[in-house]
Amino acid sequence: MNNLNTGEVTAPDGVRISYHVEGPEGAPWIVLSNSLATDRRVWDPQISALTACRRVLRYDGRGHGASDPGTAPYTFEQLAGDVIALMDHLDIETADFMGISLGGMTGLKLALSRPGRIGRLVCCDARAVAPEAYKAMWDGNIAVLQKGGIAALVEPTLGRWFTADFVADPANAAQLTTVRAMINATAGVGYEGVARCLQTLDMLKDLPTISCPVLYVTGEFDPAAPVDAMQAMAEATPGAEFIMIEGAAHLSNLEQPARFSAAIKGFLIL
Repeated sequence: MNNLNTGEVTAPDGVRISYHVEGPEGAPWIVLSNSLATDRRVWDPQISALTACRRVLRYDGRGHGASDPGTAPYTFEQLAGDVIALMDHLDIETADFMGISLGGMTGLKLALSRPGRIGRLVCCDARAVAPEAYKAMWDGNIAVLQKGGIAALVEPTLGRWFTADFVADPANAAQLTTVRAMINATAGVGYEGVARCLQTLDMLKDLPTISCPVLYVTGEFDPAAPVDAMQAMAEATPGAEFIMIEGAAHLSNLEQPARFSAAIKGFLIL
């Protein structure tokens, strides 16, 4: 029987984090973490397979979905603390963790700073360090946000998240409508808070100290977390695996859900 539970927890700094639990009681836990400008719905294509054998905790990152924004900028320590607050609230001692983009970086922080709490980590379409061009990109996006609001970022963001063929295909119209809605629902403070956080990325040097099993996954055409960058992360992480998702850009789990699910199945023992 699949039990359903939606609730909220207060993070250490008072920010309210919204969460959703599903899957069989007593099954091993997995925590799913969303990207910047999405919410927990970003994992919808994977939920059916995951809940067949896992107790799944999805949450909206601060400033996203139904979670409070708090005050910008955010830190990775805060974002990791939000996850620990959720796990403590639900009496989860150890869980596997899968995050995409920002969520993947949050997973890296957890593996580095709370190693006993993470069983296996799937880090998707993420970076471990912020080169100058990457930092400058976020300055530009924040300027657009401040001038035109979150709506001004919707179409440029879709152009980075998905390949041109995916966006142009009428069969993907409903999926893109959902993604646009997630972006538009993102609080301005939430977007800027995360963008400033991403500019501080500096975890590559620490990856050799990760002790849990890690699978790195990225899209073949991901401009934000390119294949060579994620291969370097895998090479720096003891025993890590790396898989490239053919035909996908940044949100590889949405653009190529079947290939993505096949990639993670063996690692997560689904």
